[in-house]
Amino acid sequence: MMKPPAPLPLYVLTGFLGAGKTTLLNQLLHDPAMAGTLVIINEFGDVGLDHLFLDVKDETPVLLASGCLCCTVRGELVSTLEDVLRDLDNKRIPPFERVMIETTGLADPAPVLQSVLGHPYLSRRYRVQGVITLIDAVNGLATLAAHEEAYKQAAMADLLVISKTDLLADNPSTHAELVACLHGLNPFAPLLDAAQGEARAQALLSLQGFVTQGKDHDVAHWLQDDAHHDHAHHHHDHAHGHGHGHHDHSAHSHDKNRHNAHIRSFALTSDQPIRTSALEMFIDLLRSAHGPNLLRLKGLVCVAEDLSRPILLHGVQHVFHPPERLPHWPDADHRTRLVFITKDLDEHFVRSLWNVLTGTPQIDQADAQALSDNPLSLRHPR
Repeated sequence: MMKPPAPLPLYVLTGFLGAGKTTLLNQLLHDPAMAGTLVIINEFGDVGLDHLFLDVKDETPVLLASGCLCCTVRGELVSTLEDVLRDLDNKRIPPFERVMIETTGLADPAPVLQSVLGHPYLSRRYRVQGVITLIDAVNGLATLAAHEEAYKQAAMADLLVISKTDLLADNPSTHAELVACLHGLNPFAPLLDAAQGEARAQALLSLQGFVTQGKDHDVAHWLQDDAHHDHAHHHHDHAHGHGHGHHDHSAHSHDKNRHNAHIRSFALTSDQPIRTSALEMFIDLLRSAHGPNLLRLKGLVCVAEDLSRPILLHGVQHVFHPPERLPHWPDADHRTRLVFITKDLDEHFVRSLWNVLTGTPQIDQADAQALSDNPLSLRHPR
């Protein structure tokens, strides 16, 4: 009898929207110690962009799982993990040493973990080595208080990483308060500072396995609760927006900690280049009017001044990174593609604002009404 192969280490990289997961993953995958890592990226929404910004070597396998993991974890993620093992056993793919799952910022870690821990086959072939959670230093305290997903991500972590501490150089009290909050929530998880270069590959590889001991007493309950129902079939009827350009989760009495109807994702695409001045006005107006409601904005913009070099946009609430001019398009699609994840923000208003500033001739009735209902005063840029 052949001895069964040793289980493959599996890591879950999580953190709320805009915490910097893709940035950290890029840094980790450039470390020689992380060679032989297979990456699975989950994105929330109908237009995926994050994988385009993952700067990995050609031999690094990257798999995609679209939609929110609370919907797909019983199906697509499990199937992906099974397919990977089947291809590995049949030598259809090169051998690898570990798996890293980067979840969407709105993912609840419990179903991700339970999909492996509670699966009779996957639990023998994969070993959940640890949960790494990123927390944005600027928005972290407010995010932990406002979003159950962020709270659970931090509580379930085996390793906590604070990002963007360099942006709090003039506000050390906020940083200290966040550290105290995280220590109180998850006292035994090591706490690293990404801006100081502490989140290295060795810190991840030293994790000894996911545990519930020493964490919030609710952690074991969350895992147990998720094991008792198939969320994809009993908590979602999949008539809540998957096919309508946005993702609108309804609140359920027995699943109140999942995404609710206030949070949605939608994509804005355009074939027409936009002037840089109009793009800057769009960002400024959107941020000033609805900054707190912009949980995330990320995308590529085709600008009229240089069609061959797109602009990368990345913003979280009121904090926007300076627009970055890329040296070239990352794929064959040269359209403007913007992905929004918002809370209590009318999609029609965002679209109408974009259409006005880009000179789009047709604005439908809903868009026009949304624009007129907003207190902004707009003038077409010339």
